[in-house]
Amino acid sequence: MTTPGLARAAVYTVIRVVTSEVPALVVSGLVRRYGSRAAVHDLDLRVEQGDLYGFLGPNGAGKTTAIRAILGLIQRDAGLVEVFGERDPVRQRAEIGSLVETPTFNEWLSGRSNLRIAAAYAGRGTEADIDEALERVGLRERAGERVSGYSLGMKQRLGIARALLGKPRLLLLDEPTNGLDPRGIKEIRELLKELVRRDRLTVFVSSHILAEVQAMCNRVGILDRGELRAEGTMAELVQRLGGVVQAEVGVPTADRPRTLEVFARVGGVEVLGEGDEGRVCVALRGIDAAALNRALVESGVAVHALVPRAGTLEELFLSVTSSEPGVA
Repeated sequence: MTTPGLARAAVYTVIRVVTSEVPALVVSGLVRRYGSRAAVHDLDLRVEQGDLYGFLGPNGAGKTTAIRAILGLIQRDAGLVEVFGERDPVRQRAEIGSLVETPTFNEWLSGRSNLRIAAAYAGRGTEADIDEALERVGLRERAGERVSGYSLGMKQRLGIARALLGKPRLLLLDEPTNGLDPRGIKEIRELLKELVRRDRLTVFVSSHILAEVQAMCNRVGILDRGELRAEGTMAELVQRLGGVVQAEVGVPTADRPRTLEVFARVGGVEVLGEGDEGRVCVALRGIDAAALNRALVESGVAVHALVPRAGTLEELFLSVTSSEPGVA
């Protein structure tokens, strides 16, 4: 009997035959249990080459568990992982660089010495690779200093340098900006964007910082309670989650009661609260901004502003995730 994960994998096999560029990462039907509890359940992911993919979820959603299972650091109870079309775990490791949770180092050694040890242990990465990795993360001038003197941001960058050893094509980074100040977060964001743009890497990054992911990533997956609730570009996610568009409606104070009457009559308008400059912020479901404006004007409301605005990643995140604490 063919399992759902194997069936999905068969579909992706066909895709590889008919397309010139295979996905960087395909996860099909991934399951990881702890006893009777599934920390990750039937997870499907698809990361295209050149993506800067944001992996989001509340605390306990199963993000780190999923990343560890993808990397083979913990055993999968079910499911398949393909890296550039390759299913063999040994060959996959040659294509992947990773940073899982807070990086640890030999604090009494220099940054360069730590990378030399990591290269020797992994069996990949020459001295030239170490120099290049240090250069890419902006640590070459500080490479001879002990890691004990590094700031948290420098340690995070050294962790990324370690992930770059051996010149992988795919980076899996778990919370690379965790604990950093705004300047450190910006530095890591620009570094990851540069790795995608200049070095043509594919980057898969988990994060809790929603605005940062929205500014950095071209595609997003949202995990909740071990299940993928949504995946795609921002535009795709808005459409998939019901096509909800928000707008800010500006009317004179005297026209507010009549405006609310129009909202109720036309339907598909939910008042969310106050917007900028005294405007009313609304969510539009099944009615577009032009139709709403026409209905207001025909009812004698003096509309002086109607400004549609894109939904934020935070709004999408809150709409598809549970308010209850996670379990994984």
